[in-house]
Amino acid sequence: MLLLIPGPVQTRPETRAAMAQDIAPWDNDFRPVYAEIREMVRDIAGGVPGEHATMPLQGCGHFILEAAIRTFVPAGGTVLVPHNGAYADRAIRLATEAGRQVVSMPCPDTEGVSPAAIGAALAANPSISHVVMVHNETGSGIINDPGAVGPVVRAAGRRMILDSVSAFGALPFALAAHPEVDALVFTSGKCLEALPGSGYAVARTDRLLDCAGNAGSWSFDLSDIYQQALRAGWGSIRFTPAVQSLAAFRVALDFFMAEGGQPARLARYRENARILHEGVRSLGLTPYLDWAHQGPVIVTVHQPADPAFALQPFVDALKRRGVLISNFYNTRAPSFRVGCIGAIGPEDMRQAVAAIGGALDELGVRDRAARMPAAA
Repeated sequence: MLLLIPGPVQTRPETRAAMAQDIAPWDNDFRPVYAEIREMVRDIAGGVPGEHATMPLQGCGHFILEAAIRTFVPAGGTVLVPHNGAYADRAIRLATEAGRQVVSMPCPDTEGVSPAAIGAALAANPSISHVVMVHNETGSGIINDPGAVGPVVRAAGRRMILDSVSAFGALPFALAAHPEVDALVFTSGKCLEALPGSGYAVARTDRLLDCAGNAGSWSFDLSDIYQQALRAGWGSIRFTPAVQSLAAFRVALDFFMAEGGQPARLARYRENARILHEGVRSLGLTPYLDWAHQGPVIVTVHQPADPAFALQPFVDALKRRGVLISNFYNTRAPSFRVGCIGAIGPEDMRQAVAAIGGALDELGVRDRAARMPAAA
């Protein structure tokens, strides 16, 4: 089965095989593995030894993002969340339920966040301490550029938390060039092509020290994770982790480096996205984003207007052809989405295009023009 979702992703057999062992996470033979992971991740993030450190946390992307918000934004503090997709909407809920105030900045879900709009929102509200921005929205596939937004945040004297859950390892970014970023967060099961189970925040060490006591949660306190590392060493683990997932992640990092790191991974994913974007257009379908705005992680496609189309039967027909995609959408217009990340390449994408065409034919979908949302 070809798994084409934005995470968990298709993985290599060697990566999966690393899970097939029993491991004691506190064993002295495993401590160096955990310490290596932290250093390798920091380096991929463009961090500086001593200035940045990797804070792992058990769980999914929502867990690590909530931990970053709780750690770096004081209780009752105010964050700006530019939202052009479902994951920014979720960031708003995470911040709100953590007791932080949220200034919401709605944006179209077909283009990236405007740095000028961020600057204007910060100027209008001096109480905002942080911008929480999603790097890549996996609903539409749009990219928000921290390289453009970061300097605006820095010039305004504010801080930033970057949700790079579905972008890290593929999209370029270097923490050393962005002192305004308190933390960049991501998970293991996306562009680094490992198994799910752990999240990571690559964070400024000075800020981790300054923010001790902010979190209001022992489990979600990144400052406490840092203090644990200082006390017991970088190979120490605070609570029981998804240790087999960590072992697989270490293997996946070796494959990442052998491929050529972030530039090579981005090139492969971008080619995957190009083949898919052009392929669905050749079938008479309409991609959700113009190619100029299309990111490399996922290609989202407008559902066809033909009444014969329904999402779950379409997903089922694709699965019969050996391709598995998400059976839901979270864009403003009805859509379906096809992942371009994971241990996959151009031939897999051509297989996916052929399967999409076959599934549409099986369902009798002839009118493939975009189905637009009903008027409010």
